[in-house]
Amino acid sequence: MATINPDFGAELKKYGAFDFNACYNCGNCTAICSLSTEEDSFPREMVRFSVLGSTSDIKSSLKPWLCYYCGECSTHCPQVANPAELIMSLRRWLTAEYDWTKLSGVLYRSFAFTIIAFIIAALGVIGFGFAENFNMETIMLFGHKFEMIAIIAVFGIILLPNVIRMWWFIILKPKIKVPFIKYLTGIWELIVHMFTQKRALGCDDNQFRWFEHFILVIGYLALLFTTVALDWFSTGNLFIIILGYVESIIIFIVTVDFVLSRIKKNREISKFSMPSDWMFVIWLFLMGLTAFIVRLFIDTGIIKNNIWMYMFHLIILVQWALIIVPFGKWTHFLYRSFAMYFAKLKAA
Repeated sequence: MATINPDFGAELKKYGAFDFNACYNCGNCTAICSLSTEEDSFPREMVRFSVLGSTSDIKSSLKPWLCYYCGECSTHCPQVANPAELIMSLRRWLTAEYDWTKLSGVLYRSFAFTIIAFIIAALGVIGFGFAENFNMETIMLFGHKFEMIAIIAVFGIILLPNVIRMWWFIILKPKIKVPFIKYLTGIWELIVHMFTQKRALGCDDNQFRWFEHFILVIGYLALLFTTVALDWFSTGNLFIIILGYVESIIIFIVTVDFVLSRIKKNREISKFSMPSDWMFVIWLFLMGLTAFIVRLFIDTGIIKNNIWMYMFHLIILVQWALIIVPFGKWTHFLYRSFAMYFAKLKAA
């Protein structure tokens, strides 16, 4: 039996913007949504669960992740209740529920705590620089090793347990029986959606935004591989050097468009921005920009007299790896991909 929580609406407002009093269940949002079918009601069912505070139903549902926020439901809402942002708020809330450390929820609800976390990360990097007398070789070697260790540690200690909690809420707790062979055969669904996010193409007039996200994902993963596996900052291989430049430029161009879109608010998805939304695109932009400049300083031979540039890049990298990736909006990319995988398992 589902538990009703009338105070849930007040809690959810800390994760985004939605006027529960404005919605009178006209059904326009479901009628206009291209993802709605006779079996799946987007987003009306989530509106109802949220109003009732039926958190168990929300946790066991994949619908907040299956929605790609085209914004049509909010555009055609006669009461300006903004159901699209409700779904976005539910994704933030679910991220906090999946997170066993509970830091995601604190960071989403408190901008002051987020700033403190970013300052602590920056002071840690600067303190390390002082301890090493700002020795360029030592600090750059640390930066390269940090990337490798952070990838393994963040995924193994934080993200993997969170995905398991997600699996518990969606598959195990509702006692959905899935044959083991289906877990294996469904992995391709996970891989495809993780790299392509192709469900976004099901939204009307969403092709360009999908293409931008696709290019950004490929560019980000490629730059990560180039800097970590190919050691971009230390290599003398011309092909790898050029490859890194191209990848960082791609990230720079796409994120500039994302930032401008949020400033102009010319799309429904950009009209309501939480601090986590801004930090995700700005720090990704800074990752690409600072990586490009650091490599340029290396190639022009001026990095030794400008170690501050690498220190700034390292600060951005540490903040990204330890705060945004495990606890911020980056996790939406991971959870949405697994949501497609779990949907495949449920259908089986």
